Amino acid sequence: MFRIGEFSKLSQVSVRMLRHYDKIDLLVPEKIDEFTGYRYYSVMQLITINRIQELKRMGLSLNTIKEILKNYSDDQSLKNYLKLKKSEIEENMKEMQNQICMIENSIKRLEEESIMKYNVNVKDMPARKVASLRMVIPSYPEEGKLWVMLRSEIAPQNPKFVSQSYRTAIYHDKEYKEDNPDVEIQMAVEGDYKDTENVKFVDIDAMKVASVMMKGGYEQIGEVNATVVNWIENSNYEFAGEMFSIYHVGPAETDKDEELVTEICFPIKER
Repeated sequence: MFRIGEFSKLSQVSVRMLRHYDKIDLLVPEKIDEFTGYRYYSVMQLITINRIQELKRMGLSLNTIKEILKNYSDDQSLKNYLKLKKSEIEENMKEMQNQICMIENSIKRLEEESIMKYNVNVKDMPARKVASLRMVIPSYPEEGKLWVMLRSEIAPQNPKFVSQSYRTAIYHDKEYKEDNPDVEIQMAVEGDYKDTENVKFVDIDAMKVASVMMKGGYEQIGEVNATVVNWIENSNYEFAGEMFSIYHVGPAETDKDEELVTEICFPIKER
């Protein structure tokens, strides 16, 4: 079971929105402590919240999503519903082409045997020295400016980046935040350098991680997180630190979502 802040971070949905979903009976916590009032959510509810967010991105209202979850609980019936919706949009609204594409992608995913289509691997990450920059930014798309700032501040020292530089992003907020996220970026370097105004050079200990290689857009992160949590539940490991992302092919290399390659990592330790 997860408290609301943990569930928020794993699902990439704000605490404010989760409370609203509870209020309208769209997603009610599995348990509410009668003494503390704390809300607790289950692993299976990560799957439900991912479906809710996906249907929202298709442009469906919360009331409509509530009816879909009630009346189209299995994949086949939901697939049939989405096909009808696709035909309706094609006939009436050319300007909704993006939503049509999302529905087509959803139908393809529903035809797979399981949404848990990502492979979880256990790997050891070596100890390393990194150039680190941590800052609260207006929104997640602004993260690119941090990378520009990091590179420009350390450029006069001619840093040597390791062959596998581990371009890493860590999101430090205890819950998912729609605005003003606390983001840290890191690049692995060789040698000794002086800290700058915003960049610190720090040593990172070796660690064991549960890793998922994700190809494509970042809207998949909720499903990846659900996959890792489900894997942890059935393994001999437990979480041992904040999740982070490694950019193998990031927005700096391509402007096409389908070409992005991101490794989602969760530090772990044996139970």
